[in-house]
Amino acid sequence: MVYDLVVIGAGPAGITASIYAARKKMGLLVISKDIGGQTAWSGDIENYTGYQFITGPELTKRFKDHIATYGIQVNEGEDILTLKKDRAIISIRTDNALYQSRSVIIASGKMPKELGVEGEKEFKGKGVAYCATCDGPLFTKKQVAIIGGGNSALDAAIGLERIADKIYIINIEKALTADEVMQDAVKKSSKVTVLNESRIVSVKGNEFVQAIEIEQNNVKRDIAVEGVFVEIGLVPNSGFAEGVDKNSLNEIMVNCVCETNIAGIFAAGDVTNVPEKQIIVAAGEGAKAALSAFRYLINK
Repeated sequence: MVYDLVVIGAGPAGITASIYAARKKMGLLVISKDIGGQTAWSGDIENYTGYQFITGPELTKRFKDHIATYGIQVNEGEDILTLKKDRAIISIRTDNALYQSRSVIIASGKMPKELGVEGEKEFKGKGVAYCATCDGPLFTKKQVAIIGGGNSALDAAIGLERIADKIYIINIEKALTADEVMQDAVKKSSKVTVLNESRIVSVKGNEFVQAIEIEQNNVKRDIAVEGVFVEIGLVPNSGFAEGVDKNSLNEIMVNCVCETNIAGIFAAGDVTNVPEKQIIVAAGEGAKAALSAFRYLINK
């Protein structure tokens, strides 16, 4: 079967693109590792139009409910391995199957950066985590460390403040770089200790995490924690897109109508070079990409 459109990713960009495509009656398939993308990892959301306040998991459920009303085929839990165009057909190979389509929207978002320190891989899933919203409840009344000092790190701290007994923020910079409103919330908490100009050296433990080793002012010491949340940024999920132009950050280059350098391949959301990485921006870009794909197919 050759689809009219395959949407890769089911975060805000991919969900919105698929809804617009479904309304255009396009032969559509959505392929995604999960539904919600980074939205599912988010804590409190106060800047998504129509909601004065909503949590990331709640908004993700709204996405799921919305896409379900259109009966869209969603192949969840598949990893994209390669994407290639041969003449008019684009082939998408996953770890499960090979799909073909006349057009594609890449809305695969970003994935967390890893620390690259000793013990990180060994204790992944055994105390080392990359999503405080997802895994926070596992650390109820425990001591945890958050690595990072930006918005994602402080969002994690604000969420964990309700759950953990003690939170250490390990920040390599001289000061926190998150928005002032988030910094103010963290400073009010007696549970949070911020360690600026410090870096994590290793993660230690037996079966599970028991401590981290940090270096601050050229002095190394251990801090007893049972959880380590890595919040040092994200990298684009773009490695599978062969022949598609990318910038130095491996973000897919798009124009104002979400076209890439390859006709029929579009991209939207955080995987692209669009500067503002926000839920509402990604959703808008997804809508644009779907309309562009529809126009492309009509013209062809």
